Amino acid sequence: MEARPACVPDDLHRKGRAHEDPLADRLLRLRNMTPDAARLISTLIRARRAPSVLEIGTSNGYSAIWFADALRDTGGRLTTLDIDADRVTATPATLERAGVQGYADVLHGDGADTLAATPDASVDLVVLDAERPAYADYWPHLRRVLGPYGILAVDNAVSHRDQLAAFRELLASDPDFAVDLHEVGDGVPTGVRIR
Repeated sequence: MEARPACVPDDLHRKGRAHEDPLADRLLRLRNMTPDAARLISTLIRARRAPSVLEIGTSNGYSAIWFADALRDTGGRLTTLDIDADRVTATPATLERAGVQGYADVLHGDGADTLAATPDASVDLVVLDAERPAYADYWPHLRRVLGPYGILAVDNAVSHRDQLAAFRELLASDPDFAVDLHEVGDGVPTGVRIR
């Protein structure tokens, strides 16, 4: 039987994809993670028994449902943030409909600012699904906020290979991280902090 979050509105992902089709401006798109990518990351949350997960790029809350559902199993909590105030305002209702609102905090904010304010070694898993060109600038803070055996998961590594090339090089060249590319969904590289 396939692992799936409780009460995920089956049409939320379809509506997200349908919303994107006519939009030329990618900033107006929802840019949801694929179900396979969300399933992989929720499995990592459970395997790590992560108590603290940070998602940068909430969108309409589709992936947050998966992650909060996994955190219900670990007794943990998701902090998910987005720079779009309207999406941040709408997401709590989405989480409530899915029955996982008690496992997530939805914040309005910038990824770089949030990472800069996050204490050292305080996060077990970070998910990046936002503005890909900014990730290389996040790197020093990502290294700092991840605790021992903390996991970094990044969406869109195959679908947007060129935009993630510099960031993936930083990750792959760091001897403190074991890195792998999971070719599910739009491609999810993961880095586990081993030192």
